[in-house]
Amino acid sequence: MIVLNAREIPMNRLLLAALLVTPLSVLAADPQTVVLDVQNMTCELCPITVKKALDKVPGVAATKIDLDKKTATVKFDPDRANVAALVKATTNAGYPSTAHD
Repeated sequence: MIVLNAREIPMNRLLLAALLVTPLSVLAADPQTVVLDVQNMTCELCPITVKKALDKVPGVAATKIDLDKKTATVKFDPDRANVAALVKATTNAGYPSTAHD
């Protein structure tokens, strides 16, 4: 126990208070970025479809689709998503992809 201003405060309450004020970003893993080579993007609407598919994957923080290079750059939380889930999302949308070397 800790005594503050003549009051005893149990240690477990202090730990709980410390956890509540700790930003969640401190506890989360560092975001990862992957570049996917995306097949079948042939028109201006294709990147919109790919972006929507990737944005639905839990843990995806940001996506940038490049029609000219036929790539998707994805920033994601590795605790909630992985490259396989991203590839599956684009493939299910009709745009098979692979991680860029």
